[in-house]
Amino acid sequence: MADEMPRADEVTNLTPEQVAQGLKEGRMLLVDVRELNETSVESYPDAVVVPLSSFDPTDIPDPQGKQVVFACRSGRRSITASIVAQDAGYPYKAHLAGGILGWKAAGLPTKI
Repeated sequence: MADEMPRADEVTNLTPEQVAQGLKEGRMLLVDVRELNETSVESYPDAVVVPLSSFDPTDIPDPQGKQVVFACRSGRRSITASIVAQDAGYPYKAHLAGGILGWKAAGLPTKI
C-alpha cells in the first residue's frame, strides 16, 4: 500500500475498546499527541497531552508500571510518536488504532 507507514509493524494496534478497558482498570496511560488546538476542542478523558510537533518522550509522565498507549486523531501520528519513543530507548510500543475518530465511532466518551 502506498500510504502504509514505515515501521508501523513495530507498533501494536489496540482497539478503542481495549484502551477504554485498560484505562478503566488503571493498566494504561493514554498519551494524546495531537496539538493543543485540537485537544482544546475535543479530547480523550484521562489522557495526558504531549503534542507531536514538540514531542520529547521525556515529557511523558512516569507511567508507574502502566502500559503507555499513544493516541491522535486517526492513528498516524500516534505510530510516529511510538517509533520516536522506541528510538529513544523507551518500551512504548502501543497506539490506539483509529485515533479519536475510532474512539468516537466505538461510542466512547470524549471531553469537550
